[in-house]
Amino acid sequence: MTAIALRMTGADFLKLRRKRWLVLLSLFLTLGILVIVYLVTVIQHASNPGAHGPAGGTKNFSDGMRVLALFFGPLAAILIGVEAGTGDASAGVFRDLVVTGRSRLALFATRVPAALALCWTVILAGFALLLIGSIVFASNLPTPSTSLILNGLGFTLLATGVLCVIAVCFASFTTSRPGAIVTLIAWQVVASPLIASISSLGSARKGILSQAIIHFSPVSVEGRRGAQVAMSQGTALLVLIVWLVVFLALGAWRTRTMDA
Repeated sequence: MTAIALRMTGADFLKLRRKRWLVLLSLFLTLGILVIVYLVTVIQHASNPGAHGPAGGTKNFSDGMRVLALFFGPLAAILIGVEAGTGDASAGVFRDLVVTGRSRLALFATRVPAALALCWTVILAGFALLLIGSIVFASNLPTPSTSLILNGLGFTLLATGVLCVIAVCFASFTTSRPGAIVTLIAWQVVASPLIASISSLGSARKGILSQAIIHFSPVSVEGRRGAQVAMSQGTALLVLIVWLVVFLALGAWRTRTMDA
């Protein structure tokens, strides 16, 4: 059974990898954006060193990590997750897969690791570029410590991985690629920071997914994602688990009951 699951996951990963628009757009949102940031910063430093510092160092690494983990990385994760969740239905092959006798739940379950594999491959490429740039362009600035690098990597993978899984599940539930993408991006970019800034909601704001994710950030994100709601590590972990369990259940239920 494990070998079959691995083959199915590999097949789903291959389907995602072959979508050139998805891979290229995801790479642009991670590698491309960071390249642009480094080019602008390097040019500014070269033209006016007194007003603009080097492009590397610990501070720029932290800023770049926020860009990758909280802004453009999540967008890539959502795109990949939504494509994994709706790919079979959009291509009209879901019925053919069901007719072969494959378990519907297995068809859903293999989408998640396949999407995570592609998502984290793209994110790791972006993180590697960020780390190299932080060291190469550091000049006389201190470079990020080993603990900051490892914590930053873990946080970046967590922040993008959670959103990727939820995107797979939500897309499987809606079976609409445009609807899922617009809804998830609107919630993550607009609605979540707005709701978090409403102080009258009190402790209810702790249930917002983005607030639970931000809690694990090794660097301060105050002022960059709206208001930040204080919560314990246990609460933040519980919120992440609840979101994942609820959406995994919805995605699995929809895949099991939808018409072939």
